[in-house]
Amino acid sequence: MQKKLYKDRSTGMLCGVLSGMAQFFKVDPTILRVAYVILSFVSASFPGLIAYLIMAAIMPDKNDVGHDDYTVE
Repeated sequence: MQKKLYKDRSTGMLCGVLSGMAQFFKVDPTILRVAYVILSFVSASFPGLIAYLIMAAIMPDKNDVGHDDYTVE
């Protein structure tokens, strides 16, 4: 099965981008969220916020493409 990256709004905090990425990479979403916040505050102009907004706009939602159960094997 080919792995695909989707937003997961069911377990996401805002748009589900980091939750979907956590499922894709098989890590805890909290780890990605903490790393994202730390990296966003360390950088001077918040490029992470811009990247997050772009990903939220272009990443498909798992329910929109017909995936009710997102399991990566």
